[in-house]
Amino acid sequence: MFNLPIGLRTKVAILSLFLLCLPWLGYQYVWEMEKYLRHGQEKTLEGTTQALATALHERPKLFDKQASFLSQVKKGRDLYAYPLTGPIHLDGKLGEWADNRHRALTYGADHQLFKADDGKPLNIRFTHMVGKYAGYLYGYFEVTDPKVIYRGTNSLRIDNNDHLAIATLAPDGQFRRYIVATIRDGWISAFELPADPRKSQPVTPEVRIQGKWLKTDKGYNIELRMPLEMVGSKLGFAIVDVNDRKKRHVEAIVGTSATDDVSKLGTVLVPSPEIESIIKGMSHNSSRIWVVDRHGRVLAKSGDIYSSTNVWAQTATEQTPDTFWGRFKQQFLHPLYYRILTTPPKHFVDSLKDSTVLEGSHIRKALAGQFGSTWRLTPDGKAVILAAASPIWIDDDVMGVVIAEETTHGIRTLRNKALEKLFNVILTIMSMGTLALFFFASSISSRIRKLRDDAEQAIDSQGRIRKAIVGSKVRDEIGDLSRSFASIVGRLSQYTHYLENMSSRLGHELRTPVAVVRSSLEHLNSQDLPPQHQKYVDRAHEGVSRLNMILNNMSEATRLEEALTDAEVDNFPLSKVVAGCMQGYQMTYANQVFELEIDKDPMTMRGVPEYIAQLMDKLIANAIEFSQSDTPIKVSLKAKGRQALLSVSNHGPSLPANMGEQIFESMVSVRAQKAQDKPHLGLGLYIARLVTYFHNGTIRAENLMQDNQAVGVVIHVRLPLKA
Repeated sequence: MFNLPIGLRTKVAILSLFLLCLPWLGYQYVWEMEKYLRHGQEKTLEGTTQALATALHERPKLFDKQASFLSQVKKGRDLYAYPLTGPIHLDGKLGEWADNRHRALTYGADHQLFKADDGKPLNIRFTHMVGKYAGYLYGYFEVTDPKVIYRGTNSLRIDNNDHLAIATLAPDGQFRRYIVATIRDGWISAFELPADPRKSQPVTPEVRIQGKWLKTDKGYNIELRMPLEMVGSKLGFAIVDVNDRKKRHVEAIVGTSATDDVSKLGTVLVPSPEIESIIKGMSHNSSRIWVVDRHGRVLAKSGDIYSSTNVWAQTATEQTPDTFWGRFKQQFLHPLYYRILTTPPKHFVDSLKDSTVLEGSHIRKALAGQFGSTWRLTPDGKAVILAAASPIWIDDDVMGVVIAEETTHGIRTLRNKALEKLFNVILTIMSMGTLALFFFASSISSRIRKLRDDAEQAIDSQGRIRKAIVGSKVRDEIGDLSRSFASIVGRLSQYTHYLENMSSRLGHELRTPVAVVRSSLEHLNSQDLPPQHQKYVDRAHEGVSRLNMILNNMSEATRLEEALTDAEVDNFPLSKVVAGCMQGYQMTYANQVFELEIDKDPMTMRGVPEYIAQLMDKLIANAIEFSQSDTPIKVSLKAKGRQALLSVSNHGPSLPANMGEQIFESMVSVRAQKAQDKPHLGLGLYIARLVTYFHNGTIRAENLMQDNQAVGVVIHVRLPLKA
């Protein structure tokens, strides 16, 4: 993110890792808290079931008449009276049973009690279920019978026709049998038979059994009801089929159980209003309470798990304050949070809502005499339900189980609230940390930029020291770097100053011995020397002259730099100065061809015309030296906006690679290393750049291109004009 020193990067990395650890640690803490809350809810629910089971301990009458004493329960034989939501309108059409039709059982060949001729197929079967509402036992029989035989109009017998047989062990302990038969569709006629199964007479009309007989395309429907006070713990139904109207012999009997022997009867379980009143009286409506017998059949149920008002849900209820922060959380933060969090659903699929038989590991554990609990996910995966079970003891036997169920919506809401507060804290800390890191990084970046600017301003484009760097007093890595830069620039300044003064110092120191040598040579020349000696004096005199020229060239740039600092500037016409110089060059270099292109506009600029003339001298001298014979030197001066564009080009050797800027440095030359008539120190173009920069202009060199080939060099100078 930032080019920071290693130490600072380490500090930033450690701080960033610490900030990143905070959300993870908080999230882990919330999940651990949720585990403990679930454990607490589990123990609370177990306590609820234990309290309810205590209220049902040692009350055998609540279970005896529910046939809980049976060792096993057989489906189809042992019936369950489902709770109905309202009374059934007895019309034989079965329309009000639609919501419960999936619970009905079909009886056929597997439930055959009698068949007159085993060689004939069984043509009779029926679908049946019973239900309970307001003190009545309701039932329906949807019978498939190809041939319906009604009771004869004048017949005294009621059992030689199609009929429904009912047998029960009444609450008073008496075995009672009933027959439902009719002479036509409509209201049924019910009769009580003698208790002795061998007798079918005399019969007594039973008006308490009411219902409707309705013929259908497949057979007939029977819809009836009877008071629960007639029904004991044992009950059986059987459909008797007669197919011959004349002989009226019984062809087949299909039923839930045999109706001629009390020991063969099945049981019927009717939800116990006594147990329901007990669990409702305990005011445990915050949970759904089940009481089942030891066969898992539901004896009573109270409450539901959709509108839970338990302590977990009450604790999680929180009103959002009508403040700026509250509105901000509600409108902006909550939609963001709940992309991750899940809101407990109000509606979910409860597969056990209308169950009549319950099973599970917690029930099996409770039937073994221990407390049990389990967690389950609803079929749609939207809710988690906790169930706890406690045994109901009668003497030393477990006669039933109390089961309590709750959703974990309250805990999930508590978890969400905790995560919301955690997210708020994390958001605050991360925001503050981000701002702190931003200001910290901005401070570091500003200090680094300042150090960079100081370093760039300390040295100009010619490598000269312009200003010193002041070392920072801050004791950190950047402060150490700043002090190191200050020390380096200081030492470099001393060395540069030494180099800048070296030429003048050398010139001053060398002129005296050169003058001594020159005077000595002149003295020797005045004497009459033999020819073999005179040639050595001439050669020495030539060397002294060359050395004197080198000293003059070395001091020229130094004198110009010193002169530029005190020069007085004035307005002058640039075009006239350049034109005048070119006239002089044409006279001086008579053998050189010059091509001029100078605008007539005077191009007024502010500066020193003598220095511009010196600039032209260096440029023309350089062009002539590198120009090929019989090729012209082109000089162009044009005005473009507020700038004058001066260019000098010649045909000759091209510039080496990357030398477009370096040739303007001091002591840099691209001449071939060979014997030369005059010494060259590479100061000509350096002086040209000094003059250009003094006038706030720019100078650059590039190869002169022709047909994509370099044929020479052109130097471009830009000088500002006076507005």
